[in-house]
Amino acid sequence: MNAPIPCRRRMLALLAGTACIAVAPPLFAQGAGSGQIITWLVGQPAGGTVDVVTRLLARQVEQALGQTVVVDNRPGAAGAIALQAAAKAPGNGSTLVTVPGPILTNVPTPHLGKELAGVAMLAKGPMVLVGTTASALPTNLEALLAAAKKDPKAFAFATSGNGTSQHLAGEMMNQMAGTQIVHVPYKGGSQAVADVVGGQVPLGILGITPVLPHIKSGKLRAYAVTTASRSAMLPDTPTFGEAGLKGFDADQWFAVATATGAPPDRIAALNAAITRALQNPEVRAAFASAGIVTATATAQQTTDFVSRDLARWQALAQKARLPLE
Repeated sequence: MNAPIPCRRRMLALLAGTACIAVAPPLFAQGAGSGQIITWLVGQPAGGTVDVVTRLLARQVEQALGQTVVVDNRPGAAGAIALQAAAKAPGNGSTLVTVPGPILTNVPTPHLGKELAGVAMLAKGPMVLVGTTASALPTNLEALLAAAKKDPKAFAFATSGNGTSQHLAGEMMNQMAGTQIVHVPYKGGSQAVADVVGGQVPLGILGITPVLPHIKSGKLRAYAVTTASRSAMLPDTPTFGEAGLKGFDADQWFAVATATGAPPDRIAALNAAITRALQNPEVRAAFASAGIVTATATAQQTTDFVSRDLARWQALAQKARLPLE
C-alpha cells in the first residue's frame, strides 16, 4: 500500500527530523547481540508506506538501544524474499524484518514459529473495496454483488499483488457472497489504483490511503471497508458486515520478526524499544496519516497472532483453490 504524496511528505518530514537527532543514551538493557549493527529488512520498494514506517521506527529503536539500525529493501514475491533473507541471518537478533501481513505464494516462505521468531506487532489497518465512477456500476455493495452474480465476466478486482492481504480479502468476499469476481494482481498498489480510477479494472480492494483522494474527488466509490469496525478515515463507508456479509473481517497488519535462536533478553530489548516507539505521539500521527493504527504485543503474542492469521488464510486459499505465484 503506497501513501499519496501529501501523506508521504508528512511521514518523510518526520523521518528526516528523527534522523537529525543525536543518538541518546540507551534506554534499555541491550542484551546479547549488543554492539552489532542491526539490519532491518523490508520486502517492499523504498518510498512506500511500509518502507517509510519502518525507517521511522528504526530511528527510534536506534536511540533506545544505542545501536546503528540500517534499513535494507529486498522487494520481491510479495515480501517473501526479505523473509527468506531474515531467516538465513544469524540467530542473534541482529537482523529484523517487517512482515507485511500473511503472504501466500509458491515461493518458499519462512513462517513465524518456525524459521522466524516474532519480535513485535507494529500496526493494523483496514482495506476498502472501491469501484470506478468512470462506468455505470451499482452504487451499493448489495446491488454490486447481485450484478456480479448475474454477469461474472463483467467484473474484476485489482490488488497490489497475488497472495497479499488484499487478494485474500477479495477471495473471502467471493466465498461469502457466492460470487466469482476475477482477481487482477499488480506489482504494487500505485498502478492498481491508477487502473481502477481509469476504469481499466472496475473494482479494487486496496489500502485506504492511496485511494482516499480519489474517493474525495468522486473518481472512486467506496463500497465497504474490510474490518469489523468502520474506519476513521472513511466514517460514512459501511463495513462488509454492515453491508450484508456478516462476520467479514480482514485487515492489513504489520509485524517484526527475526531469525529463530535469538536470546530471550535480546528479543525482550527489541520488543521494548519498538513498543516505546509506537507510543510516541509523532509516530502515532505518522501511522494515522498512512491509514493504519499502532498495535502492540509481546514477542510471543506476535508469533501466536501471525501463526493463527496465516492458518486462517491458508484454509481459505485451499478451499478456493487459489492460483498462487
